[in-house]
Amino acid sequence: MSFLLSEGLKYHIDRGLPIRESVYRPGSLMFFNMIMEAKQAYRQNLFEADEDDHDLLVSDIGEYGSYAQQTVPLDYPIPEELDMFEDLDEKRKRKSGKKKSGSYYKGKKVKLNKPSRNSGSGGKFVVYVRNPDTGNIKRITFGARGMSVGLKNPKRRKSFAARHRCTEKKDKTKPGYWACRIGRYPHLFGGSTSYTWW
Repeated sequence: MSFLLSEGLKYHIDRGLPIRESVYRPGSLMFFNMIMEAKQAYRQNLFEADEDDHDLLVSDIGEYGSYAQQTVPLDYPIPEELDMFEDLDEKRKRKSGKKKSGSYYKGKKVKLNKPSRNSGSGGKFVVYVRNPDTGNIKRITFGARGMSVGLKNPKRRKSFAARHRCTEKKDKTKPGYWACRIGRYPHLFGGSTSYTWW
């Protein structure tokens, strides 16, 4: 079975460019689509690949699997803060003209600037914020597990604020900002009274 080569793959073959040095942005749908096309062309002996490209073309990269009710790319690392894999299903919807709403972190829809109890790795609490420099969603954990917050004790609140210089914490992308403001979210402690450190 033969097929017509896409412009991207033809560009690579005509110039002898390795597939691993894709002309498309790594992680984009075009990136994965070209790799899948290259795998098929390679199986049909339409071009030769060096050892590194061979390893790439016999891997699962370009294919998708399901993890935690999300569609994820196989054999492709996902950086901690990167939003490019917010949800491949959502990317396909956007490509077809359907808009998504809300904020996503690794395919999971999240509320921004709303701390909650953390059931995963890291600190006792977790919050999702948008990094103003990159536009990506960042996951921040804070609070020491097994430690009492001591919000009801004015002396402990004052001591905490002094030790951590809470009045200087202005960056929402840092754990210290949220640790200094945790008293503003009484739902995290099963109460109804809000506390401030300073």
